[in-house]
Amino acid sequence: MEIKNEEHAREMVREWRKLPLPAQKREVRLAIQNLELSCMYYEQKQNDQGVRRCTKSITVLQEHLETIEE
Repeated sequence: MEIKNEEHAREMVREWRKLPLPAQKREVRLAIQNLELSCMYYEQKQNDQGVRRCTKSITVLQEHLETIEE
């Protein structure tokens, strides 16, 4: 699943909360990895707006991951 923006990341977190904890962690980690790849792509294309969008989405997902890993 491709996360499009910060709000979409929040929607996905709400959906993933319905999953068992190990599945949540896996889904969030995969989404972060995909967003990191997208960030690298946008950096190459010098698309600052795309980089910011990815970075904000990654932050949302990392915050959620921290809460479920405690």
